[in-house]
Amino acid sequence: MSQPHAASKRPFSSTTASPSLTSPAPPLMKKAKHPAAAASSSAGTTEKNGIHLDAAVAAAGGGGSGRTNGEEDTEMVLADQEDLPAPSAQASAGVAANLFRKKATLPQPSTSARKPLRIKIGQPKLPKNFEEDTWAILKDAITAIFLKQKLSCDVEKLYQAAGDLCLHKLGANLYERIKKECEIHIAEKISALVGQSPDLVVFLSLVQRTWQDFCDQMLIIRGIALLLDVKYVKNVANICSVWDMGLQLFRKHLSLSPEIEHKTVTGLLRLIESERLGEAIDRTLLSHLLKMFTALGMYSESFEKPFLECTSEFYATEGVKYMQQSDIPDYLKHVESRLQEEHERCILYLEANTRKPLIATTEKQLLERHTSAIIEKGFTMLMDANRINDLSRMYNLFQRVNAVELLKLALSAYIRATGQGIIVDEEKDKELVPFLLDFKASLDKILEESFAKNEAFSNTIKDSFEHLINLRQNRPAELIAKFLDEKLRAGNKGTSEEELEGILDKVLVLFRFIQGKDVFEAFYKKDLAKRLLLGKSASIDAEKSMITKLKTECGSHFTNKLEGMFKDIELSKEINDSFRQSSQARTKLPSGIEMSVHVLTTGYWPTYPPMDVKLPHELNVYQDIFKEFYLSKYSGRRLMWQNSLGHCVLKADFPKGKKELAVSLFQSVVLMLFNDAQKLSFLDIKDSTGIEDKELRRTLQSLACGKVRVLQKIPKGRDVEDKDEFVFNEEFSAPLYRIKVNAIQMKETVEENTSTTERVFQDRQYQVDAAIVRIMKTRKVLSHTLLIAELYQQLKFPVKPADIKKRIESLIDREYLERDRSNPQIYNYLA
Repeated sequence: MSQPHAASKRPFSSTTASPSLTSPAPPLMKKAKHPAAAASSSAGTTEKNGIHLDAAVAAAGGGGSGRTNGEEDTEMVLADQEDLPAPSAQASAGVAANLFRKKATLPQPSTSARKPLRIKIGQPKLPKNFEEDTWAILKDAITAIFLKQKLSCDVEKLYQAAGDLCLHKLGANLYERIKKECEIHIAEKISALVGQSPDLVVFLSLVQRTWQDFCDQMLIIRGIALLLDVKYVKNVANICSVWDMGLQLFRKHLSLSPEIEHKTVTGLLRLIESERLGEAIDRTLLSHLLKMFTALGMYSESFEKPFLECTSEFYATEGVKYMQQSDIPDYLKHVESRLQEEHERCILYLEANTRKPLIATTEKQLLERHTSAIIEKGFTMLMDANRINDLSRMYNLFQRVNAVELLKLALSAYIRATGQGIIVDEEKDKELVPFLLDFKASLDKILEESFAKNEAFSNTIKDSFEHLINLRQNRPAELIAKFLDEKLRAGNKGTSEEELEGILDKVLVLFRFIQGKDVFEAFYKKDLAKRLLLGKSASIDAEKSMITKLKTECGSHFTNKLEGMFKDIELSKEINDSFRQSSQARTKLPSGIEMSVHVLTTGYWPTYPPMDVKLPHELNVYQDIFKEFYLSKYSGRRLMWQNSLGHCVLKADFPKGKKELAVSLFQSVVLMLFNDAQKLSFLDIKDSTGIEDKELRRTLQSLACGKVRVLQKIPKGRDVEDKDEFVFNEEFSAPLYRIKVNAIQMKETVEENTSTTERVFQDRQYQVDAAIVRIMKTRKVLSHTLLIAELYQQLKFPVKPADIKKRIESLIDREYLERDRSNPQIYNYLA
C-alpha cells in the first residue's frame, strides 16, 4: 500500500472519483490518453479477455498500476493534494509531455492533510461449462489411449487442459474422473482374459500383453496428468499418484477375477517346474509376469508362497528318488548343481528376497532330511578311497545346513573303527607304525584340502587318534621306539638325510599322542645304546636331531640321559686315544690285538644283566692293562665289564681262503676254542666258556644254523641240544672277504621286553610315591578324591585308580601318611 508521505516514481491517476469517498478530491495530474482509450474509459464497464471489470478498475489499470486477474480486492491510497495551487495551462501541458519521458521530474506532494482513494478489484469468473468442456477433451483422449486409437489433439494441449483444471482448484474432481474412467477400461481389459486359451503358455502371453499395454497406457496418462500429481496429489494426504492409482485398479480387478490370478500363478509354477526338469522355457515371459506381481504388490502372497510350497514338494520327491538310485558322490554333485540352479533362477527372474527362503527350502529337502543317510551310506567309502573333492563337497554342503557336527562325529567314529583292528591285532605289530604314519598323513591331507583346516575337525582328529593309539597302553610306544631304531640303524638303504628327517618329524607326531612316554623313553634309550655301542647308527646328526626334537617336545629332563650317552661316547674316544699313547699300552699290550673300550656312566645307560664269560688269555690281559690305566687317571671309580655288549673282528684261515668275521664277544670266545680242537660237544663248549645256557644255545645257533655257517652241527637241525657236537666247517666259502655273522643274542627277546616294561612300571611307582608325598607335604590334610585329582594333573603317564590306592597304602605302611581318625577318606601328612 502506498503511503501519503513517500515519494512515488510512478504517479497514480484516476478519471472518476470513488463513490466511497465523502468529498471529491482533485487529481494530482492527468495522464495524456489516446482518444480511443479515453472513449473506452468513459463506458460504465469494460470487458477484457472475457473477464468483466469495474470502471474504477479499468481506470486504475489505465494509470499504469496493473493487477492480475484472480487477485483479491486491493485498496490503493492516493495522496490528496487539494491544498496545492492549480497549475497553469502551460505547466499542465509540460507535465503531460513529461509523462512520456523516462526522466520526468514529478511534483512533490504536499505534507498537508491527505484523503485516501480506495479502488476495489472484483473476483475473475470462469467461462460457463469450462470444467465440463475441458474434461470432455481429456476423457476422449483417455478412451483413445486405452483403445489404442489416434488422439484428437496433441499431448501438449491435453497437458495444458489438465493444468488449467488444476490451476482453478478443480484437481479433486479431475482425479476422481480419471480414476473412474481408467477403472472402466482396466476392468474391461482384465475381464477379457476370462475363459481364454486353456494352453497355459498362450494364456500367460495374453496376460503379459495386457499388462504391457496397461503400463504403456498409464505412462501416457500419467504424462498428461503430470500437473495433477504435482499440484494436487502432492498436497493431499492419503492419496496416491496417477500411476499408483492405476496399479491399485489393476490389482483390484485382478483379485476380483480369481480364475485369472490362479491360472497365471499355476502357469508360472508349471514353467519353472518344466525348467527344473530340463526343458527350455521363455524366461523373458516369466520375468515380465513376475515383475507384474511385484509391481502390483502381489508377489509375496500370490506367487512366492505357493512357489516355495511347490519347490518343497518337488525336491522332497526328487531327494528320496536320487538317494535310492545314486551313490553318494553323484548325489552330492546333484545337490550342488540344484543349489546353483536355484541361485541363478533368483538372479534371472525371481525377486532377490526370494533367494534366502528358496535356497533354505532346497537345502532342507535335498540335504537336511538326508544328512544321516548320506554319512551312513557314503562317508566311510569316501574316506577309504581318499576322495578329497567329494569330501570337500560334503563338508561345504553340510555347513549350509549346520550339520558339520554330525560330520565331525562321523570322522571320529571312522578314525577309531579303522585303526582299532590293526592296533588290537598283535600279529600286525610290524605294520602298526607304518600304518599309523600313512593314516595320519591321509587324515592331515583331508583336513587341509577337504575340511578347510577347520579347528574343530583338527581337534577331533587329535582326540580320536590319541584314543586309538592308546588302546594298548604300552605296546604302541614300544613299537614306535623300535621303528625309529630301524630307521636310524646303519644299513637303511635308499633313504636320504632329508627323507630321514621327514620320517623323524612324522614319528614325532605319533609320539605326541602316546600317553606312556616313559615306556617310549625306556625302549628308545635301550635301542640307542646298542646303536652307539655297536657303531650301528646311520647318522650321528640324525640321532642328535631326534634328541633335539624330543627335548623340544618334552623338556630337558626327558633327554638328559640320552644326551649323557652321547657325551660318554665322545669321552670314550678321547680315553682310547690317551690309552694308546700311554706307557702301559706301549710296553704291556700283547702284539696283534687292538682293543677299543667304551666307558659308560651307569646312570645314563640302560641296566644290563651281568653275564659271566671265560675270556681268552689275550683279552684278559688287555682288560687288566686298561683297568690299570683308567684307575690311575680317574681314582675312586669302579669299572664293571659288560661282556654281553662286546663285539670282535676275527681273522679266520679257511682251506678255501682267508676271511674276517665280524662277531659278538660270545661268538668270538666260542670260535677261538676251535684253534685247539677240531670237534667239541655242547657241554664241552659250555664248560670252557662259562656262558649262560640260553645265551650259549643262541650263540651256537647263529654260528652253525644261520646263513653264515662257520661251524657244522652234528646232527643237523635248527635247535641246539645237549648232545650235539660241533666241528670247524672246512668247506666254508663266501664271495666277500669281511663277513658279518648275525648275533641272535642282539635281537630283542620277550625277556628283554618284559624286563624293560617292568623297569618302567617300577619307575612309575617311584614317581607316584614322590607325587603323593609332594602334594601331601604342601597340603598337610587332603581328602582321597582331591588327592587323586591332583595326582592325575601332575603325572604324565596313565595310571589306574587301583594302582594309586596301592601306593597310598604303601606310604601309610611306611608312615609317610596316616588316615584321619574321624574320617578314613581324609589323609594327614606325617612330618
